[in-house]
Amino acid sequence: MAAAAPSPDPLDVAAEATRGLRGLSTELTARLPRLLEAMRALGTGPDAHTVLDRIVRTAAELVGARRAAIGVHHAEGDAAAGQGLADVVTYGETEADREGCAELLAEARRTGAPSAAGPQGSYLAVPLRVGEETFGTLCLAGKRDGGPFTESDRHLVEVLATEAGIAIGHTRVQGATRQRERWIEGAVAVTQALLSGGAGESAVGGMGGGPSVVAEKVRELADAAVGIVLLPEDGGGGLKVTAVAADEPSGLLGTALPARSPAVPRLLAGQPVLIEDPAADPLLGTSAPGRYGPSLMVPLSSGDRVLGALATARERGGRPFTASERALAAQFAAQVAIALVLAEAQRDRERLVVLEERDRIARDLHDLVVQRLFAAAMLLESAERRSDAPEVRARIERAVEELGATIQEVRTAIYALQQAPPETPAGLRGRVLREVRAAAVPLGFQPSLTFVGPVDDQVGPMTGAHLVAALREALSNAFRHARAQRIEVVVDATARLADGRPAVRLTVADDGVGVPAGGRRSGLANLARRAEALGGSSAFGPGLGEGGRGTAVTWEAPLPGEGA
Repeated sequence: MAAAAPSPDPLDVAAEATRGLRGLSTELTARLPRLLEAMRALGTGPDAHTVLDRIVRTAAELVGARRAAIGVHHAEGDAAAGQGLADVVTYGETEADREGCAELLAEARRTGAPSAAGPQGSYLAVPLRVGEETFGTLCLAGKRDGGPFTESDRHLVEVLATEAGIAIGHTRVQGATRQRERWIEGAVAVTQALLSGGAGESAVGGMGGGPSVVAEKVRELADAAVGIVLLPEDGGGGLKVTAVAADEPSGLLGTALPARSPAVPRLLAGQPVLIEDPAADPLLGTSAPGRYGPSLMVPLSSGDRVLGALATARERGGRPFTASERALAAQFAAQVAIALVLAEAQRDRERLVVLEERDRIARDLHDLVVQRLFAAAMLLESAERRSDAPEVRARIERAVEELGATIQEVRTAIYALQQAPPETPAGLRGRVLREVRAAAVPLGFQPSLTFVGPVDDQVGPMTGAHLVAALREALSNAFRHARAQRIEVVVDATARLADGRPAVRLTVADDGVGVPAGGRRSGLANLARRAEALGGSSAFGPGLGEGGRGTAVTWEAPLPGEGA
């Protein structure tokens, strides 16, 4: 953003005004105290609009005009430059006077200022200027005494306009400074949120709360109706909306800006996109043009890497984005992109620490726990051979089998710890898939897995956690006792309980030896307790082998009442 032009030295302005007042009439000299008092009061307004209101009232009172108006031009470089005025302030003794002020400004633009005197001196128009920059035009019309505006009137208004230009320039600089500070503070707040851990989790990939924080902040800073974060669409080449901050965000989240849109290649090349009329150049598809007005899109780029884009839009008929707002939004997006990259690097470092710790635990389990269990099994086998009591031999044999199964389970844990976390979804499907994969190691084969219905959408977190635990228990029972050659796992989110309630049903069936008549059933009891705690049930029946050989464990729990 270009630096604001330095304000003229007040002493120089005063000197220039003094030279212009030399030789003035006695009438004008008598009006100077009012002029100086008006000039002193101009710079005390809290904002630009208040200053403009004081200028227009003071000018009308000084020259006895019934109505006056100020039209302020857009700042140089604004998108709306040349498309009307940035602000208009009027003064009139009656409603009719105030309504006629727009005609004053239009006449001033036709005839040109400065000192554009209409027929018979019926109005004055002078520029509001500081140095070479013109901020706007001050117009006055209709003397209260019915006469024309005099040369003395023109001199007074020009001196007032010079001081008014300085006041307006000062308020603009202050406003630009406050605006820049807000954007900087917003960038700092977003950076802190993204790097704090929670909001930044998986922010680049569109998961977690990171994009939502960014969308809300850009909406607030841009004084807009909507803030949007778009990230690259998987395989489509376009940009997909991953976060929306708006009073009515429905219909926007999840929509995509297709690769064929002219905006996409520009954004992916690191260039901003300004859309003055979304009806002619849609921002987000067919639903957006009728909802929003002037829109701005800036890339989330860090170096040569473009992570996505930020978009913000104002209501229909809202003011366009100025050059300074576009520059500040681009700087904000660049800072957000850096924060996203840093958050991603932070997560990678944390993940590396976890993987190193997992590797250490796996080594300790292998070098210490497994070896000790193996040694204990060897000692028991030796004791079994020396024992003459059949009952003792049977108990030792059972203990050796349990140790062998435990060793297999520890080796499964070691294998899982040594693997990188699989790139599977974090939902219930992903957790079930990981359990089935892990069971393949001790089994020596991969169980088949089938999902029925929208498992991730229908099954709530509590039921899902119990289902995964039940699956782990059933698979553990299968490889410890069943000696199966085939296992089939089915997760059905379209099941029904006996009373007709919607349910999720887990079935783990094998072709093993089945459940012995006098065998222990602690694992099956655990499954039943988990299901009953949720209002469901668990049972077992014939398996997959010939003639029903093996076991089929069925575990089911209701879906309602859990937020599924």
